[in-house]
Amino acid sequence: MAHSRNNHPDFDSLREQAVALRRAGLSRRQIRDRLHIHNNDILNRLLEGEPPPDWTRRPRAKDDLRARARELRLQGWTYDRIQLELGCSKSSISLWVRDLPQPERPARTREEASAIARRGWEAKLREREEGRRRTKNLAAGEVGSMTDRELFLVGVGLYWAEGSKSKPYRRQERVIFVNSDPDMISVFLAWLRLLGVERERLRFAVQIHETADPTAAERFWAEHVGADVTEFLKTTVKKHNPRTNRKNTGEGYHGCLRVGVRGGADLYRRIEGWWYGIVLSAREAGEPNRT
Repeated sequence: MAHSRNNHPDFDSLREQAVALRRAGLSRRQIRDRLHIHNNDILNRLLEGEPPPDWTRRPRAKDDLRARARELRLQGWTYDRIQLELGCSKSSISLWVRDLPQPERPARTREEASAIARRGWEAKLREREEGRRRTKNLAAGEVGSMTDRELFLVGVGLYWAEGSKSKPYRRQERVIFVNSDPDMISVFLAWLRLLGVERERLRFAVQIHETADPTAAERFWAEHVGADVTEFLKTTVKKHNPRTNRKNTGEGYHGCLRVGVRGGADLYRRIEGWWYGIVLSAREAGEPNRT
């Protein structure tokens, strides 16, 4: 049976049946199923003015909670405070008080506003750092394992960027590499091993500012390169300039490690030639009409 409006021929008859069933103690669902009415709007009109039977009413304890929740909401309490006070779910609280106006939030103090802003900024920084970490990990995976040739070319470029170079006005063909980054030192040493440079030819020395701890720096670098501190040359201590605003300070500062190769003149000339070969090859690769 379909029922869509009050002027339906069966409406009055249906209302009589619905009212009789309601007064007999049936619930709305029972009446709906008995009369095959599946439209809540029609059912509402059929039962208009008829109170529900007592057995369908909510428990009294729930009514008390609802009344108390509304009272607290009118006093300006938040959902969290009401939930903590009454021990009921936020979803129930929302249903009970959704027709009430939202309480005005008290004005925040400067300290509260600063704390909220700081938490937001800290969360943003964590998100950025996580993005950096993901990008670095993906990029590291793209490199994979290097061949000897790849390490060879990387080492040549690394040395020519960071190593000591002979000048036309001061011819000093020496292999000397100075850096504060332990990873750069590790790559440089791996490159020297690839070139067949014996460990006995290497000479290490620490260069550090006097405001740091030279002894601790010597221990750090000796452990990093797998050498004994007694094998190191004399540490070079740079005097502190108060006018310089240095950032490389603190526990993470270990100065620089100087790595020299004894009898390295021939090796230096080969490095210079290798770099010249890389430059020529890059120029040829970059020619627009090269086939």
